Amino acid sequence: MQITDRKEWEAGRITGTLPVQGGPGLPVWMICGASGGPTLVLTAGVHGCEYVGIMTLRRLFAQLAPAQIRGRVILLPLVNSEGFYAGSKQVVPSDGKNINRVFPPPEKGTMAQEIARTVVEQIYQEADFLLDLHGGDVNEAMTPLVFYPATAAPEVTAQAREAAQHLEVLYRIPSTAQNGLYSYAAQCGIPALLMEVGGMGLWTEEQVELELRSIQSLMGYLDMGPTPVKNSRQQETMEMCYTEADTPGLWFPEVKAEQLISAGQMLGRIEDLEGRILQTIHARWDGMALYHTVSLGVTTGDALVAYGKIG
Repeated sequence: MQITDRKEWEAGRITGTLPVQGGPGLPVWMICGASGGPTLVLTAGVHGCEYVGIMTLRRLFAQLAPAQIRGRVILLPLVNSEGFYAGSKQVVPSDGKNINRVFPPPEKGTMAQEIARTVVEQIYQEADFLLDLHGGDVNEAMTPLVFYPATAAPEVTAQAREAAQHLEVLYRIPSTAQNGLYSYAAQCGIPALLMEVGGMGLWTEEQVELELRSIQSLMGYLDMGPTPVKNSRQQETMEMCYTEADTPGLWFPEVKAEQLISAGQMLGRIEDLEGRILQTIHARWDGMALYHTVSLGVTTGDALVAYGKIG
């Protein structure tokens, strides 16, 4: 299936597969509305063990009627199918690469890079707006939140930030990343967001319903559906701190996701097998723990706790 070949279509649902050089294709679904309008791209499963977004797009495709929308919705429900079926956290198993770290992709590369190249060449040019659904991985506890691109063109950042306020999550984070699916889209001029819901290898109906309501509200903001709902309770983080392990060891977090923290508070520690403390993590300021690693075993460079100042 070549999305770029389909410039005209009738209202309805379309399913197909985008070919990926050297590997399994990407499942792609489209819901085409009865009247013209923007194209919203929704992606999930970039990390194979982040399940809420995958279930949300599965449900959305089954439930959203073409007559309900203007324009079209393009869904990539399982970007990293190899990682999903292998139960592999964060990476594509065959090359060990994180798809959200390989943008912009080379002309020819490994599997993660070929997946990224397919998305860039087949999907970006179709998108008026892009929402990438994530969550905490199997080793992460996550507060529901949304990242928007802070280093894109000013008009792209402004539209993405405004759109973020129509999602049903309480925390909004400006991000300087540029090498992921959504963040590179923003560098290419496409307003885009990354929403995080769920984690620890789990999903619930409540989390799926939250994402479905968020997508419906986003579609309203884009004039693709009913009136949007602006989230007046949403707050923006003014500053973020991402802590990492300096050494392999046993990790003992002392905070939970969405817990308020104070400057100087112990957030966690790494010990060796005999109980000697190798590293301690303390808060640099008052704020909130937004997500943290729950795995006992960690190695150098692993994320431990992310916390921010809440505005």
